[in-house]
Amino acid sequence: MINSMSQTNKPSANTVAAAISLKDSRAGKYLTFFLGNEEYGIEILKVHEIIGLMPITPVPRTPNFIKGVINLRGKVIPTVDLRIKFGMEAVQQTDETCIIVVQTHGIEMGTIVDKVSEVLNISADDIEDTPSFGASVNTDYILGIGKASGKVRLLLDIDKVLASQEIIQIQEAQASADGDKTE
Repeated sequence: MINSMSQTNKPSANTVAAAISLKDSRAGKYLTFFLGNEEYGIEILKVHEIIGLMPITPVPRTPNFIKGVINLRGKVIPTVDLRIKFGMEAVQQTDETCIIVVQTHGIEMGTIVDKVSEVLNISADDIEDTPSFGASVNTDYILGIGKASGKVRLLLDIDKVLASQEIIQIQEAQASADGDKTE
């Protein structure tokens, strides 16, 4: 029997190396944007383009944060309102409201944001781990907390912002819209 008191609780060299590697992998360029007064960031490599708001065709029987689909140069793109997804109050759209087209889970998806801010290069030293808010609060979608230019920004893992079931619903909405387009 192993005496648990004799073992230390020090992390192994592999655990420390993995933590350093994770932190280093988060460093890079982020497109920052606003939802209300809060600033967020998405890895620039996930961003395909930023477009102005355009007509969105609603898709029935989808969650309220899925606004519908857009026709972007002949390609049907499902579109999500991040404000609603994050449980924020819906607001009137402005001239600054735009759609960030991102690649996630193998599909292009539009994300509606209040306004785009800038592209920032955030070093590993300027990214803190996401604090724990308790077992009942899921923060898996936050890559970390970026500190740059005297501000704090939530850095999002766009692949985890939407749960797997939500991605299936988005793909179904896209397929439904594609079917309507060919008829």
